[in-house]
Amino acid sequence: MGGIRRRLAAALVALVAVTVLGLGVGTYLFVEARLRDSLLADAARQAQFNLSVLVPGVLTPGTDAATFEATGLPAAFRLRGDVEEIVDFGSGRPFYSTGALDGAITALPTSLRSAVAAGQLAFAWQSLGGQAALIVGGRAPVPVAADGSSDAAGPAFYFVFPASSIDEALAQLRLGLFAAAAVALLLALATARLFANGILQPVRSGSQAAARIAAGDLSARVPGGGRDELGAWAAEFNRMADSLAATISRLEASESQNRRFVAEVAHELRTPLTALVAEASLIEAGAAQLPPDARRAAELLVGDVRRLRTLVEELMELSRFDARAQSAELGPVDVFAAVRSIAGARLPAATLDLPADPVVIDADLRRLDRIIGNLLDNARTHAPGAPVEVTVAGTDDGRSVEISVADRGPGVSAEALPHLFDRFYKADPSRRSGSSGLGLAIAAEHAALLGGSIGAADRVGGGLVFTVRLPVTRSLPGGDGSVMAEAEA
Repeated sequence: MGGIRRRLAAALVALVAVTVLGLGVGTYLFVEARLRDSLLADAARQAQFNLSVLVPGVLTPGTDAATFEATGLPAAFRLRGDVEEIVDFGSGRPFYSTGALDGAITALPTSLRSAVAAGQLAFAWQSLGGQAALIVGGRAPVPVAADGSSDAAGPAFYFVFPASSIDEALAQLRLGLFAAAAVALLLALATARLFANGILQPVRSGSQAAARIAAGDLSARVPGGGRDELGAWAAEFNRMADSLAATISRLEASESQNRRFVAEVAHELRTPLTALVAEASLIEAGAAQLPPDARRAAELLVGDVRRLRTLVEELMELSRFDARAQSAELGPVDVFAAVRSIAGARLPAATLDLPADPVVIDADLRRLDRIIGNLLDNARTHAPGAPVEVTVAGTDDGRSVEISVADRGPGVSAEALPHLFDRFYKADPSRRSGSSGLGLAIAAEHAALLGGSIGAADRVGGGLVFTVRLPVTRSLPGGDGSVMAEAEA
């Protein structure tokens, strides 16, 4: 979200910058053109008047640079405006109205001098004597002598109008435009974040609502009401949330109904199953006197009844977890002694790797027996004849104790590994063996009730390793000696 906000703010600032740049350049070019056009128009009118009115009445044949000042034309030109002039008589010695213009005729553009030589009124913008100037040039009418003879061509007049005022005005304009651009960009920077926050507020609200829904709060909604695209998006998001809440409510109701059904079925099966178990015991007691075929059928019947009893008991146990009717009775438990006792009863062939000193934690011994016993039963069922190793060790941080049950059976696929603790889940044919698929799920429920967890992983060389992690609420070996003394007592 922060990246989008920054990009949006940057886009807004860039838009303002481009707009300010466009307006500034346009304004500058417009004002410059108007100022130059205004000066050029005035200068052209003045030059035309000078050449068509003042010069013909005063200029006489034979006038040159030395006598031009005496004609009074320079003074007459100045009376009509702030102007200096260069007069080229074609003799190589031009007239300069001021010493600052000495030699300036050679600096005049060739295009200007060519246009003037052709009898045209032309102009050029050029710096003369270190000052910006507008130069307007033209030919004076050919002077005619008293005898009727005339020069081949009249002198070329170049009127120099100062343009420094335009440059100064443009400099002030540039300064003003730069200041205005800086102020506009600062305002854009100050308002872009607020503007971006306002635009992204619905998106932020949607993100927060999605996070609340993911956390289980199905009542979270996005404030809507707008008629733009974001308002439509908010309305669609809320409709999706309503649909999701309704779907989850139906699923929860269905799951609750299924759990009640399983609990009721298991409860109803207990009474007839008790009778079946008793009857199967009688059949098993007299199976030795039966013929071989009948004896085999009796053995199968007894085995099926026992598996059915185990399934019903497991279903009843899970139904109590679903009803939250299970609670742990915590007390000091010596994990060393508990694991050794449980392994000796469930799988005597298992190899034990236990610490030399007692490891005492607060746990429920009955539930610990259920957890480790189910893991050992799982190893015996799915890895028959394979070596099984049981290890007890504390974690490096000293906050947990880990009990590992590892076998060398066929293992499971990587896809099946995350589902081993799901109810009724069976990984593959090599791990079916008539089991209900509830033992690992029950072990996980008991571990969670003790504040711990169970994980499963493949072993290098084949097989599986189940690791039970339980929290430690008292010192492990090497810690508080008083606790150790209490455990030994």
